[in-house]
Amino acid sequence: MNLKTKKMFWLIAGIAGIVAVAGLLRGFRKKPEKATFHEEKATKSKFLETVIATGTVSPENRLVIKPPIAGRVEEILVREGQRVAKGRLLAWVSTTERAALLDSARAEGETELERWKNFYKATPIYAPIDGMIILRSLEPGQSFNAGEGILVMSDRLTIKAQVDETSIAKVKPKQKARIVLDAYPEEKITGSVVHIGFDARTVNNVTGYVVDVLPENAPPHMLSGMTANVMFILKELEDAITIPSEALQSQDGQACVRQKTSDDPLKDPCVPVKTGPANEKRTVIVEGLADQQAIWVPDLKPVEFKAGSLPKNPFSPIGSGRMRH
Repeated sequence: MNLKTKKMFWLIAGIAGIVAVAGLLRGFRKKPEKATFHEEKATKSKFLETVIATGTVSPENRLVIKPPIAGRVEEILVREGQRVAKGRLLAWVSTTERAALLDSARAEGETELERWKNFYKATPIYAPIDGMIILRSLEPGQSFNAGEGILVMSDRLTIKAQVDETSIAKVKPKQKARIVLDAYPEEKITGSVVHIGFDARTVNNVTGYVVDVLPENAPPHMLSGMTANVMFILKELEDAITIPSEALQSQDGQACVRQKTSDDPLKDPCVPVKTGPANEKRTVIVEGLADQQAIWVPDLKPVEFKAGSLPKNPFSPIGSGRMRH
C-alpha cells in the first residue's frame, strides 16, 4: 500500500468513526418513552378461578357397523345425526350372489325381479347400541367388501381437552366445566369431567394430558370433530373484589396496586394488597382495595429486544422480589 492509499484509508476510517460516535451520542440523548396508564375500578362480582384448555368433540365410544358378508347396499333407513335405539333396523344389504341374481332378473322384467326379491331375501342390519349415527360411509347401490363399515355410531359425544401438565393437578373427576364451540361462540354448554388420561401427549412441544368432558345436554348441532374451548371451574367466589391482573405491581417484594388519588399516576401511591385466586384476565384482591376504588392500570406495550437479552418491564407483577399473597 503506497502513501497516498494509506492516507485515503485513514481518512475514510476517521469519518466512519465520527459518524458512529455521533449516532451513539444521539442514542444517549434520546429520552425514554414515558409510561402511560388508564383508569379502571376494582369491582365486586362473582369470580371463577379456572383452567382453560382446547379440545375436540369426539365420540366416547365409536362403533363401526360392518356386515359379515361382501355385497351391495340396497337401502339405508337412517341419516347422519339421527338418534336410534338398540335393535332399530338401519339398512338392508344383499350378498354378492343375491346382487348378481337381481341384476340378471332385472333384465328379464319386473315380474321376474320381484319373484327373486321375495325368494332370496335381503340381509337386515340392526343397531347394536343406543346412540347416534355419525357417519354414512356408503349409499344405496354401492358395493362393499366383507368387514367394510357402512355406518358409524356413537353412544354419546364428549370433548377431549388437552390440559397442560402444569395445570393437570388442578383438574379433578366430576369437576364442573363450561364448553364453547368455535362454531357457536355465543353458546355456553355446561359439562363435567368424566375421565383424566394417564398417558402424556406432546403437541407443539407442550406436554399435556387428555381430559374427557361430558356435556350435560349436547345440542343437536354439536358434531364430531368440532373444536371446543373448555373452562374447568376450580373455584367459585361470590362478591369477590377483582382487578385486571396487569394492574398488579411489585414493590420491595410485596404486591401492590397504584390507587388513583390525583391525575398523575406516577405520583400516586402503590398500595400493598393481599391477592387471592386469579384467572386468565383478573385477580382477586383479598385485602387492600374497596369496591369501586379507582386504580391506575399500566398500558403494557410489546417490548422489542435483541436475542440474548430480556426486556425489563417496571410494571410487571414479577419485579424485585417474589410476590407475597
